[in-house]
Amino acid sequence: MKLWSILGNSQKLDGGAMFGNVPREMWEKWITPDAQNRIPLACRCLLVEGLNGKTVLFETGIGAFFEPKLRERYGVVEDRHVLLESLQAAGFAHEHIDAVVLSHLHFDHAGGLLAAWQESEPPRLLFPNANYIVGEECWQRALNPHPRDRASFIAPLQPLLEASGRLERVQGVHSLTLGMQVRFSYSNGHTPGLMLAEIASGEGGGIVFCADLIPGRAWLHLPVTMGYDRYPELLIDEKRAFLEDKLARNVRLFFTHDAECASARVTRDAKGRFEAIDERAELVGEVA
Repeated sequence: MKLWSILGNSQKLDGGAMFGNVPREMWEKWITPDAQNRIPLACRCLLVEGLNGKTVLFETGIGAFFEPKLRERYGVVEDRHVLLESLQAAGFAHEHIDAVVLSHLHFDHAGGLLAAWQESEPPRLLFPNANYIVGEECWQRALNPHPRDRASFIAPLQPLLEASGRLERVQGVHSLTLGMQVRFSYSNGHTPGLMLAEIASGEGGGIVFCADLIPGRAWLHLPVTMGYDRYPELLIDEKRAFLEDKLARNVRLFFTHDAECASARVTRDAKGRFEAIDERAELVGEVA
């Protein structure tokens, strides 16, 4: 297998929202905010070539589906579909992708499934040859969102996915499309049924897509959660168990929202605090 970190459209979101109850005096030392209190966030995807004979994209980022007014409201930096450009730079097109895996269906993780916004044009799915893989519980959440996170979903997306005839809704630890090489675990602290994909490696260790359980290095510290998390205390407990497991098995972490770091391993300092080591700004055809 070979691995690439693939950048999609980037965002700038309020630092206070991204760091929950952490005081600005602390979090601004980790990520410098702009004059509007916003911090830079990546929407990074993981591309795996040769996974069970397939080319698989883990997530699609926020994409460029928003109309200009909403693009500004949600801090999307670029007006073009950066994911498609990044795939092309790595030697791929969206038509080459055999499967797209989505941890959940919030727009900053699934919006890249859609073509860029065009006035008077309806939403349209990309990746015409891919199976779309999503967890059953987060699928149900997208169909019946709570008022607290209703705005985080793309209303036309679920009908388009279902109509494609290529939707796989996963309920267990493995996907029919991907086989035994990808193992799923689940988290409920951020959103119901957040699906965490771990890709086994022939060299041992593997790599796991952390999604919004751990958006980036700053969130490795157990007490740090986002204001967007539905159950912060549960998320902390889930994060502790997740990191202890990945540390014990030497599984590499992949970060979607860290603007500077795509991947790292985890360690614990003398006080028991989790930290990142062996940081990689990007993965470029790395053999796994």
